[in-house]
Amino acid sequence: MLSIQQRANAFISLGIFLKDYREKAAKPNHQKFHSDLEKLIEMCYIYNGWFTPASVNKALAGIESMLNENEVQAFVKTSAAPSSPKTVAVIMAGNIPAVGFHDMLCVLNSGNKVLIKLSSDDHLLIPFLAGMLIYFEPGFAPFIHFAENKLSDFDAVIATGSNNSSRYFDYYFKKYPHIIRKNRNSVAVLSGEESKADLQLLGHDILDYFGLGCRNVSKLFVPEGYNFATFYEAIFDFKTVIDNKKYGNNYDYTRAVYLLDSVKFLDNNFLMLKEDKAFASPVSVVFHEPYTNISDVEELLLQHKEQLQCIVGKNLTQLKTLNFGQSQCPTLSDYADDVNTLDFLSRLI
Repeated sequence: MLSIQQRANAFISLGIFLKDYREKAAKPNHQKFHSDLEKLIEMCYIYNGWFTPASVNKALAGIESMLNENEVQAFVKTSAAPSSPKTVAVIMAGNIPAVGFHDMLCVLNSGNKVLIKLSSDDHLLIPFLAGMLIYFEPGFAPFIHFAENKLSDFDAVIATGSNNSSRYFDYYFKKYPHIIRKNRNSVAVLSGEESKADLQLLGHDILDYFGLGCRNVSKLFVPEGYNFATFYEAIFDFKTVIDNKKYGNNYDYTRAVYLLDSVKFLDNNFLMLKEDKAFASPVSVVFHEPYTNISDVEELLLQHKEQLQCIVGKNLTQLKTLNFGQSQCPTLSDYADDVNTLDFLSRLI
């Protein structure tokens, strides 16, 4: 059985490895691993056109940030090894690179075994990261397994998917302790007084990973009469998203549908804005909704809290908000859907 400190040291070492990779400062015995990771990033883009090298490197930098020594040491103190490790099946999403890493980390830091079912869209990064953990701490080897086909021989489940797949997960895993995650969206609340720097950072909240993550902002609440020209000017540097074939195809298709249906929308040739009360918008589109009283927005968001992952803005008092540019920068303690994964794992008997 690995001690808490052994587990922590492995993740801290992985964070240092990723930092060295980002800074192109490989230790002599890690040069091969850096070369392998570089080739792997190229392969990710070949298999999945959404996983550009820039997106994968951003995701790895996010994991590196999570794994700084102070955060990891504080995080592992919240868990203790069980007397008898359980096997936790983790069904991972594949919408953004290595999005299932945090679940793997939580299971391993809880002292349990992880049985990973990879998404076909993201089947390269997690095995590499798991392999590096085993390299830094060989005692992890019997705790990490991958399911090639049907899941079997597990005690609990953490599954991330869509609203449709969640119905299947709820039925299939109903007899097991489980966390089942559905679709969630993120929003931003603007006052109209944001600086250009704020709006540039908001561009990251919207367009990092091409807007595919549940932490990406898909809707803006704006004051009546808001001037979107200022917003468009601030995010102009994100124009290269349209060069991605998959994003460009989505943009062209949705724009054509809107034109054929005589839908009113704003456009800057890479991001459309459409007034809509829904939270979930198509790729390349951000919905917006005007308001006259900020308290009405807060009340609406409170009513729909279960549909929201992140809220970006500075003017709300009753809800947790993130600063502009922070929606895709989660920390170790930022649990998906606000469900404490470690607390769930600690209750497994």
